[in-house]
Amino acid sequence: MTNVNLTYEEKIAKEVERDFLERQTARKSLERGWQININFVNGKQYCGVDAKGEIFEEEKDYYWQDKRVFNHIAPIVDVRLSKLSHVRPALVVRAASEDEQDKKSAALSSAILAAVKEDCDLDGAMNAAAAWSEICGTAFYKVIWNDDGGREIGVTADGKRVCEGAVGIAALSPFEIYPYSLAIENVDDQPSIIHARALPISEINYLYGIELAPRKEGDGQLSVGDWCGNMPDFCENSEKFELVLERYEKPCAECPDGRLTVVAGGELLFDGVLPYVNGENGSRGYPFVKQTSLAQPGSFFGTSVVDRLIPLQRAFNAVKNRKHEFLNRISMGTVAIEDGSVDLDDFSQGGLAPGQIIVYRQGAKPPEMLTLGSVPAEFGKEEDSLLEEFGKVSGTGDLSENADSFAGITSATGLQLILDQSEQRLSLTYGSVKRAVKQIGRHILRLYRQFTGEVRLMRYAGANGETSVAAFKGSDIASDDVTIEADSDQNMTTAQKRTVLYEMIDRGLFLDDNGKISPSNRRKIFETLGYQGFAEGKDLTALNVAKAEAENSAMLTGSAEVKDYDDHGVHINEHVAYLLAGNVEKNAERRICAHIEQHKKKLNYNLSEDKNG
Repeated sequence: MTNVNLTYEEKIAKEVERDFLERQTARKSLERGWQININFVNGKQYCGVDAKGEIFEEEKDYYWQDKRVFNHIAPIVDVRLSKLSHVRPALVVRAASEDEQDKKSAALSSAILAAVKEDCDLDGAMNAAAAWSEICGTAFYKVIWNDDGGREIGVTADGKRVCEGAVGIAALSPFEIYPYSLAIENVDDQPSIIHARALPISEINYLYGIELAPRKEGDGQLSVGDWCGNMPDFCENSEKFELVLERYEKPCAECPDGRLTVVAGGELLFDGVLPYVNGENGSRGYPFVKQTSLAQPGSFFGTSVVDRLIPLQRAFNAVKNRKHEFLNRISMGTVAIEDGSVDLDDFSQGGLAPGQIIVYRQGAKPPEMLTLGSVPAEFGKEEDSLLEEFGKVSGTGDLSENADSFAGITSATGLQLILDQSEQRLSLTYGSVKRAVKQIGRHILRLYRQFTGEVRLMRYAGANGETSVAAFKGSDIASDDVTIEADSDQNMTTAQKRTVLYEMIDRGLFLDDNGKISPSNRRKIFETLGYQGFAEGKDLTALNVAKAEAENSAMLTGSAEVKDYDDHGVHINEHVAYLLAGNVEKNAERRICAHIEQHKKKLNYNLSEDKNG
C-alpha cells in the first residue's frame, strides 16, 4: 500500500524505482543470456540457467570425467574485433547548398568533428562498444555535454574552475540501458529509457549537491545490490556506491521538451526537461546511440555470434573430453581382476605401475589388461566437422583451410574477389558501426550549436597536415548533414589502400593538363603512403586558394589588393566560383569584378613578357 505521507519528491523516486524493477524483471532472461556469453568468452563454459532463471555451474556426472575447456569462441571474438578495429570512418558534413557561406559552415563542422574525435578518444569508445556488441549483441554510446571539459576560462569566488565545456562520449554496456519496450527497435522511438549505473556516493554528492548517507545492503531500499549481479565488479564494495537511475522520457503533448528524472538512494536528485537539443529539427532527444552486432527484427537488443557458437562449443568440449578419456583408458589401461585374487586396496591406490610385482592368490587367475583397441575415427571426423562449422557460423573462416577450392585462380582480381566475399559476413556489423558513428557526429554538432554561445577556438588538422585554428559560435554550425568520406567507407587495410593508390597513379588519374603530378597531389600521395617527411615544402596552389578565399570575404565590405606574386590564374578561378555561387550583393559583386580585371591585366602582362623575353 502506498504511504500517503510521502512527499511529492519521494513519490516520484518510488515510481522511478518501481518502473526500473519492472523493466529489469521483463528482460531477466536476456541478461542471463549475456552473462552466459561473457562466461563462455572467458572460458567458464560449464554453466547454464536453471528453472528459476539463475546461473548455475554444471557438476561432473562421475568423478573421473574430464571437463576441460577448449575455448574457440575467444579467438573468434578476437578476430572479429580485429577486423572491426579497421572500421574508422572519417566524418564530413555536406553543405546545405552551393552558397559560399554554407560551404564554409560545412567545412567548419567537418573540422569540429575531426577535432572532437581526437579530444574525446572516439576510437577508444568504439573499441569498448565493439567488445560489448560482439559478446552481448548490443552496445550503446552516450554523447553528453561536459561542463568541466575544454579550456579553463576563469575561476569562481569559491575557487572552482570555470571551463568552456566540451562533448563527452562514453561506451555503455547493454546491462545499463533499460528501454520502455523490448519490441521497439529504434532508440528514438522508445517512449522512455532508463540508464542505470553505479556511482561513488562522493561523486553523486559533487554532481547533484545532495548529501547521500552511505548505507548497507538489506535496508529494504533499492540499492546497488539489486543491480550489481549484472556488473559483479561493484559487488565487493557496493556500500561505497549508489545505484543512480536516469529516466529519459521522449517529448510528448504533456511534456513538449521531454523529461529527465534522476533518482538515487531513494531521493530525487533532478527532475526537469531533457537537457540536450540533439534531435531532428531542433527538438530534444535521448543522448544514446545504439550499435548492434547482428540486429534482430522486432527486438530492441541485437544478438551476437557468441549466441550461435555456444552449442558448437559445448559439442566440441564434449568430443575432445570423451576423446581424451578414451586415450586415458588406452594408455593407463583397464585391468580385469578375479574377485579375491589380489589386495584391491593396494592395487587401486598404485594402479598397474611399470615393473610392479603383482601377488595374487594361488590357483586364481592373474590380473590382465583389457584390450580397448584404438581411438575410433569418428572422434576425429566430428572434431574436424565442428572446427569447420566454427568458421562458417562466425564468418571468420581461414581462407587457407579452403585453398583447394580456388587453387586454379591466379589473377589478382580473382583473389581480391574471394577476399571481398570473405568479408561479406561482417558487412551487417560494419553497417551498424558506420550508422552509429554518423549519429554520434550529428549529436556532436548539435551539442556545440546548443552550448557554444560566445566565440571559442578549436585546433584541428588543416590542409597539408598543418595545425589550424577555427574561431566559431554555435550559430555558425548551420548544417549537421553528416556523411562518411568515400575513402574511409571502405574497410581496407593500409596495404590495400596503397595498392589502389598505385593503380590510380598508373592510370594517370593524378596528372594535370600538362601531364605532370601537381605539387598538391604529390603531397597527398606521400601522406596517404605514410611518408609525410618527403612532402615537406609549401603547396603554393593551396596557399593561393586560401588567400583568394580571404580576399572574397574582405571584398564583401571593402577592397583587396592584387599582389604581383599572386598566382593570378588560381585567384581568378576562385573569385569567379565565388560569384557563380550567388548571394553576393551588387556593390560587393562590382568590387570583385574589378578585382578580377586587375588579376587578368597582371596575368596578360606576365604572358606578354614571357613571349618577348
